[in-house]
Amino acid sequence: MTNRSTTGTAGKFTAVIAGLGLIGAAVTGCTSVDTDTEGSTLERLQEEGTVTVGFAGEAPYSFMQDGELTGATVALHREIFKNLGIDNVEGVATDFGALIPGLQAGRFDVVSAGMSILPQRCEQALFSEPEFNYTTALMVPQGNPEQLADMQSIAESGVRMAVMTGAIEADYASALGIDAMQVASPQDGMDAVVNGRADVFALTGISLNWMKQNNEGAPVEVTESFVAEIDGVPQVGAGGTVFRKEDTELRDAYNEELAKITSDPQKYLSIVGEFGFTEAEMPDPGLTTEMLCEGVS
Repeated sequence: MTNRSTTGTAGKFTAVIAGLGLIGAAVTGCTSVDTDTEGSTLERLQEEGTVTVGFAGEAPYSFMQDGELTGATVALHREIFKNLGIDNVEGVATDFGALIPGLQAGRFDVVSAGMSILPQRCEQALFSEPEFNYTTALMVPQGNPEQLADMQSIAESGVRMAVMTGAIEADYASALGIDAMQVASPQDGMDAVVNGRADVFALTGISLNWMKQNNEGAPVEVTESFVAEIDGVPQVGAGGTVFRKEDTELRDAYNEELAKITSDPQKYLSIVGEFGFTEAEMPDPGLTTEMLCEGVS
């Protein structure tokens, strides 16, 4: 999916992440779904029994492990689509920034990445109701030599920052005037910190903590998670599944099943808990996709 360093200190840790599948090939390869058949997308998927999801290899949301597509969003999809009469979930690996273009081009049926629900993205695609609330964290060299704690501290210190292309943290950096290095994957971000090409890598706290836990020997640490602030306004993050604009029937059917899960903490955690998600990540029932698409946070 991306080029990664295989020399020096970072090379030892690249192999560990590769075991988690973050550099794995697409489950179904470079393919496309048939969007020209008669009837709705929901009807087509029910007839075929398979939904193809685009994913960016960001653990613990959706990634490859031991040759199998897994992660919290994938677990939600298996549960929800099964309840819609669609038993199989297959995946196509795509760089995060290419997920919505790939969806629009028909490479897959939906996007499975816990993607932030943002006004500019809502102009391009449909989103489910929120599936996760999340906060940002920073991956820094061991000891956190620059004493970084949030986006403002990065802007004030002038350190070299890495962000994942298309991720919400890239928008935060831009809004704060930070000239951040763009990387294609979480692995590339960690490599940049380990190799000294970046002083800090910003991503969702749950993703960075998962990476650290699965790379205990890496000379990095993860800061406490925080809610980013832009112009004094807290940026409440919530992510969902992404659908093509014309697939309102599929999105609505998905939301109906999703609500049965997100309204039941025990059910929610039985599906996503093994991936490190807790009640703290459960979506706020008072924060809707409509609000997020309008820019209300």
